[in-house]
Amino acid sequence: MKHKILVIDDEKDIRKTICRQLEGTIYEVLEAEDGEKGIQVLADENILEIKVIICDVRMPKVNGVEAVAFFRENYATIPIIVLTGYPDVQLAVDFMKEGVVDYLVKPVEKEHLVAAVRKAARQHAVFSGS
Repeated sequence: MKHKILVIDDEKDIRKTICRQLEGTIYEVLEAEDGEKGIQVLADENILEIKVIICDVRMPKVNGVEAVAFFRENYATIPIIVLTGYPDVQLAVDFMKEGVVDYLVKPVEKEHLVAAVRKAARQHAVFSGS
């Protein structure tokens, strides 16, 4: 059985790269082009099947900061990895204080991404009991 990962990024090429990097793993990637669409995907999916959220910061409509705050409040057991092309130390610290599992900078190497997703999925299993 594949574990679902929600990837929220306004750059289609980034979403496709993450899909390719996770090919051959136990993860199936769901995609959303902004935070608003990501929130909708979570509302439409069986929430118990979503193991990890990977979220960009700078996006139209609902940005990553707003989306992460929404996910923490409404889906607290789903681990979040922030993936950004604009690293900001203070923002990274703030995200980590909010419970974000990892803060990755684009472009991220496949091994680093897969390791971060596995770590987050293990955390999900611990918190959700699955």
